[in-house]
Amino acid sequence: MTQTERREFLIRTLLREEARYRGIPVPSDEAEQRKLLRSLMNVRPARPVGEDFLAVQDAYLREETARKGITDFAALAPIEPGIYLWQGDITTLKCGAIVNAANSGLTGCYVPCHRCIDNAIHTWAGVQLRLACARLMEAQGHEEPVGRAKLTPAFNLPCDYVLHTVGPIVLGRVTEEDREALASCYRACLELARQNGIGSVAFCCISTGEFHFPNDEAAKIAVETARRFRGEIEVIFNVFKDVDDRIYRGLLG
Repeated sequence: MTQTERREFLIRTLLREEARYRGIPVPSDEAEQRKLLRSLMNVRPARPVGEDFLAVQDAYLREETARKGITDFAALAPIEPGIYLWQGDITTLKCGAIVNAANSGLTGCYVPCHRCIDNAIHTWAGVQLRLACARLMEAQGHEEPVGRAKLTPAFNLPCDYVLHTVGPIVLGRVTEEDREALASCYRACLELARQNGIGSVAFCCISTGEFHFPNDEAAKIAVETARRFRGEIEVIFNVFKDVDDRIYRGLLG
């Protein structure tokens, strides 16, 4: 199958799953097809799907990621011993684990094509990730507390695992409780990685987007926490915005 054939197969399968979607036509425009497929994956509940769907989805997502270009963390130069800074799309990074800034439900972002990292990671990992997270939450029996971490396979991402952590939401001024909660997110991820023999972890800028933690203060906490694990785990700080790149360069090296 070509990528177009795979994409159309996935769209049609997802449209058939829900009676309310069955009248939606498959667009002929490639950009609109991509948008519809991502939207359908984003809103799909955590439930099993057939092996035929998974085989096509996995082939489609892996080829799309390869086209975007995969960066192997092993080819990066550390900015200081054991710590790396990389600006790019975290869903294209090959390393031990990437960190997802999750919400308390832990099963991903359900807003179609939302620009948050939670949405991107679940989209490019595939529908298996939401199901894996839902199983963890069902076993836990309650929402995920702030400052802890959960580990899942990465499925179709080029990394091996995903570490999911819920950061603090800042309302107004940053409190000491907010600072400790954010530090706990970094510690929990690194400790869980160490327990599972994961040698490298890539962190996004936890809590600095939708959760409003000031970028400079969050970066300082991240760097201070990561340095305590020096010699045990290689840490990659993944930034997307230029402002975060400047902040981390001022703190590292």
